[in-house]
Amino acid sequence: MKYLLVLLFTFGFLITPAFAQEAKNPSIIIYTIEIPFNEFNKISRDAIVVDLENDHAISWQITIDNNLVYANPDGNGVFKFYDKNSDKFVEIGMGAPPHEKFWVAANTEREGYVVVQSDLERGWYPATKIIISYTERGGLTVNNGARITVSNLNIGSFEIDSYSVFGMEGSSDPPAAKSGSMIVEFLSGDPAENVFAFFPFYIAAALGILVGALILTKKRS
Repeated sequence: MKYLLVLLFTFGFLITPAFAQEAKNPSIIIYTIEIPFNEFNKISRDAIVVDLENDHAISWQITIDNNLVYANPDGNGVFKFYDKNSDKFVEIGMGAPPHEKFWVAANTEREGYVVVQSDLERGWYPATKIIISYTERGGLTVNNGARITVSNLNIGSFEIDSYSVFGMEGSSDPPAAKSGSMIVEFLSGDPAENVFAFFPFYIAAALGILVGALILTKKRS
């Protein structure tokens, strides 16, 4: 298994530069933010909505690397992102150890706020990254680092222009996190401009999922 992993990484590095040079897509936007732990020590209504440098539309992917060190077992790391043209938003929640609960919620014009998926135990895995992907035709898909938990959810047209974070359920609760950060990467573009330009990112996502699966398998064994 170790040799297979080395070969896959080598293969990815070899073909990525070639595609990056030969298959350019001017619509691709990549933006990374690092959110410090203290931003999560607030409740939902006190969360500050932060505008992104660029809007992300048509086809996008968000990768969340949650490196927060939680301060208590009831703390959360909640990441919300908003649609530019409506009141819609998507919420991804990651609870503290030992339970590590995980939920996905969406606020839509028709249904309002709905928890789409929720796991109260071992819902996400700190050793892996969470991937949220969207296309106008395919809808929203969420991978918790080990498996797909939400698949092709229809949320209509969704153009990301801002986000917010929080982690406390009540104002009298102790702080949710004591150190660390959450790193979030936004990748977006129009595949119609050149679908092959996205190929290196498909490889990176596949390798990330494979590495996560290997880590989890090793832990369980």
